[in-house]
Amino acid sequence: MAIGNSSQQGSMMSEINVTPLVDVMLVLLVVFIITAPLLSPQSLKISLPKTAAVAGDNKPQPEQLLVDAQGKILLNNKTLGDAELAELLRVRVAADAAFQLKIEADKTVPYGRVAELMAIAQHAGVSKLAFVTLAGK
Repeated sequence: MAIGNSSQQGSMMSEINVTPLVDVMLVLLVVFIITAPLLSPQSLKISLPKTAAVAGDNKPQPEQLLVDAQGKILLNNKTLGDAELAELLRVRVAADAAFQLKIEADKTVPYGRVAELMAIAQHAGVSKLAFVTLAGK
């Protein structure tokens, strides 16, 4: 049963009801907001440690910590264990507040081993840490 006068019953309605249109658009917006992060890749495929060569400066050279493919560590070409490294770093940091350490790890060394060495250096008080990579492509 329509409300209105009899002359309007047979004519078409010329106004568009936008409420359903807005509802549909808001639902689509929510769907896109939820699905957009799922479409981006969750992991990055990277190849380390190659970088472009960088010119050095005249600052004092940091001490070099080498990590070979087996995870063995050498500080200035002297083989050390983790405990010995921690103690030696504590002594060096106490002697020089501007102590710098540069880590040069073999490409095959697991990241976990490098992270352990970074933690040892941090607990010893090393605040300036650098990573050495192979220059080139």
